[in-house]
Amino acid sequence: MQRARSLVAFVLLALSSSFASAFDPSPLQDFCVAIKDPKDGLNIPGNTSNKVGSNVTLVNVDKIPGLNTLGISLARIDFAPYGGLNPPHTHPRATEILVVLEGTLYVGFVTSNPNRLITKFLNAGDVFVFPVGLIHFQFNIGQTNAVAISGLSSQNPGVITIANAVFGSNPPINLDVLTKAFQVDKNVVNYLQKQFWVNNH
Repeated sequence: MQRARSLVAFVLLALSSSFASAFDPSPLQDFCVAIKDPKDGLNIPGNTSNKVGSNVTLVNVDKIPGLNTLGISLARIDFAPYGGLNPPHTHPRATEILVVLEGTLYVGFVTSNPNRLITKFLNAGDVFVFPVGLIHFQFNIGQTNAVAISGLSSQNPGVITIANAVFGSNPPINLDVLTKAFQVDKNVVNYLQKQFWVNNH
């Protein structure tokens, strides 16, 4: 009987220890005093004269050291009229909440298993959330410039633009891999790999 009680106590102790470590650690400090004076801010429109017609101005821990340990960052996204696009991309370390300041955007993301497209048309003042790690995009369907602000749940959210990563990696992904994955002719993949893939970030 004593042995059974000891075993139960041991199991309970082991379980409570595993529960105690199953959470995100708290920051090691209350805040970090920013030393650098940032030279650019979200009040400055980004240059959208590129192939995709958009520009992302990211304000993360690299630009404002005061964000260190706070787990947040911001971005201003400028869109050219008639089709400015923030191409399909993902943030591996952050959920994104977007608010439209000017213009009209068509936005969406693709869920995982099954790959279901969730979209919405947004006007000034509208808000949309893109879950962490999911492929998403924003597209200006208006006749004027559009501007949005995004809040991200990481001081360093990361970004992987899908077309750039797949067709513009260095060194390039093997032609046979992409041909089979996309089920297209090698000439199509070869053509796509030779394009200059714009980084709008």
